[in-house]
Amino acid sequence: MTRLAIVGTGNIAAGYLTDLRTYPGIEVAGGYDSDPARSAAFGAAHDLRSYGSLDELLADDKVDVVVNLTPLSAHVPVTRAALRAGKHVFSEKPLAPTAHEARALIAEAAACGRRLGCAPFTYLGEAIQTAWKLVRDDAVGPIKLVYAEVNHDRIESWHPAPQGPYRAGPLFDVGVYSLTALTAMLGPARRVWAYGTVLKPDRITLSGEMFSPQAPDFSVVVLELAGGATVRLTANFYVGAGTRQSGIELHGERGSIHIADWTNFDSEIRAGLPPEPVALLGDPYPGIPWGRGIAEFVAAINEGRPHRCSAEHAAHIVDILTAAAHSQQAGTPVDVTSSFPAPLPMPWAA
Repeated sequence: MTRLAIVGTGNIAAGYLTDLRTYPGIEVAGGYDSDPARSAAFGAAHDLRSYGSLDELLADDKVDVVVNLTPLSAHVPVTRAALRAGKHVFSEKPLAPTAHEARALIAEAAACGRRLGCAPFTYLGEAIQTAWKLVRDDAVGPIKLVYAEVNHDRIESWHPAPQGPYRAGPLFDVGVYSLTALTAMLGPARRVWAYGTVLKPDRITLSGEMFSPQAPDFSVVVLELAGGATVRLTANFYVGAGTRQSGIELHGERGSIHIADWTNFDSEIRAGLPPEPVALLGDPYPGIPWGRGIAEFVAAINEGRPHRCSAEHAAHIVDILTAAAHSQQAGTPVDVTSSFPAPLPMPWAA
């Protein structure tokens, strides 16, 4: 039995906890949040132990893996402390705010002899695994052009604490899903151009508090990938997902592959010229099983093999994000030189 503990009991913690409890061989030992009231409320709502402090959680010898669901500003100190306490860590995305910090965490994990994994894990889902196999099977020829649309709506209309995502911006907060899937399928980025602006400076929380984005709420990024594809990605907190421009399109010489939704594991996939529906591999999960990436991480530890959602891949994504931020400010392209071990497809999609 592998025992996990959750650090950060905010908006996404319930989804993680509920799904993690469905996996044999995994037990969630407890949770902790820097807000004592939120921590206690989460524990009471889910019949889960609430640790009184991070130190108390890290001192629990029965905890094998820390699931870091804190805001981005806390990712590095929480992950570092957990590694030094002898815990494996699976972190929410992005791995760190800066490339230097991301590399430092990888070095820390190696020095401590612990595993470090990171979301997003959505490319482990049936839909993207199906699209990836089509790419590997050369179904439409080599992919030369990709359009990725990340329309994530005005999240203050539903998010209980939107200030955090607006400090990071949609590229850092949700653009990483498409970036991770595309680099897994097509290889690392080598050059980045980006533009960003604030479309709507005046935002209002559900409780009526005014605030302004601290990062662009709209970004356009163009990537040159090492494998030869050019990617145009847009990310915003302004337009909802129900537009005709949505999902991911991969275009080759002999046709296209369309991923209707980059989040849900049962998204429709179309391929060909013209694109026609494709049956998904496996038994598609309806929506997002939040624990799948962690379950794969735990299985890899137990089986002594590399885990798929690697810290090296996550650090490369941070390199792309920071390059895009620099390009937005400088108005010039930025080269990216890092790489990562290519992840393997899921066994049922090989």
